Amino acid sequence: MTQRLNETEATRRLDAIAPRLAPGATRVEGVTRLTGGASMETWSFDAVAAAGPVPLILRRRAGAMEQGSDKPPLEREAHVIAAAVAAGVPAPEVVHICGPDDDLGEAYVMRRLAGETLGKRIATDPAFAPARAQLARQCGAALARIHAAPPPPGLAVMDAAQTLAGYEATWRASGAVRPTIEAAFRWLERRLPAEAVAPHLVHGDFRNGNIMVDADDGLVAVLDWELAHLGDPAEDIGWICTNSWRFGQPGRRVGGFGDLDDLLAGYVAAGGAPVDPARIDFWQMVGSLKWGVMTTQMHASFAADPAAGPERGVIGRRLSETEADIVAIIERSDARC
Repeated sequence: MTQRLNETEATRRLDAIAPRLAPGATRVEGVTRLTGGASMETWSFDAVAAAGPVPLILRRRAGAMEQGSDKPPLEREAHVIAAAVAAGVPAPEVVHICGPDDDLGEAYVMRRLAGETLGKRIATDPAFAPARAQLARQCGAALARIHAAPPPPGLAVMDAAQTLAGYEATWRASGAVRPTIEAAFRWLERRLPAEAVAPHLVHGDFRNGNIMVDADDGLVAVLDWELAHLGDPAEDIGWICTNSWRFGQPGRRVGGFGDLDDLLAGYVAAGGAPVDPARIDFWQMVGSLKWGVMTTQMHASFAADPAAGPERGVIGRRLSETEADIVAIIERSDARC
């Protein structure tokens, strides 16, 4: 298993590869760990060159990949980001994929960009009103370019039926019993697409909280590509429409900051094919359901080991929010029949 780094060791190892990270770079400075989860590390630093500092991010796996994880190896994730950038998606440029000689394990280095990532602030802060006026359309354009990007080899293909079956298997294994979750599974089962949708590159976690935003100019970058796969493009649209990512702004269907019509206008203007609203409704329900399943897992993890910290317990309490979303979706569907 790759060992976790401290600041001194991270600086030493990054110093050794500085010339590979930026033209003329001789060393690094300002090495600071941003996150340190169970298996991933993210470090911020500057490569120092004669032309000035180059702001960078190291993304590194510091432990074994979890059994059954659907996250791709970091090298594949880096190739996905590179393919997206080449297709015109605003995302951090990958400048180096680490190899055995770099002594950093499974890792890559990308440009560090400036902007806000806190979903609540993006959705509600008055300072971000200029961004909100254009952000849904910008997200639509970014999604169109993601879905048109040639995918790197090795990505998993996940259609609607496979996705639903996977989450139902996880739910059954948990032993939990919630009538609302059962109703969501059956609602989705009856509405599985009758015709196969050609698979495209799908971000897999495109939502408010995984985008970087400038208060005036809007979308700066699409972040967090670890769940990228091949699937139905409507999956990404339904996920950003899921109520859990509206941060208390239920009237703004897209991320709590914009309207679906604006997102779809930006999507089509950037070359995306028109999307049947029923497919978006389907994937929005999938979003509420899968977040409900995930909150249940988080609560079970906290209950088994409270010493791990309260975050998972807090997330586990959000199951009731997803159940309310599921009921609302079912009621709207019944009203249209």
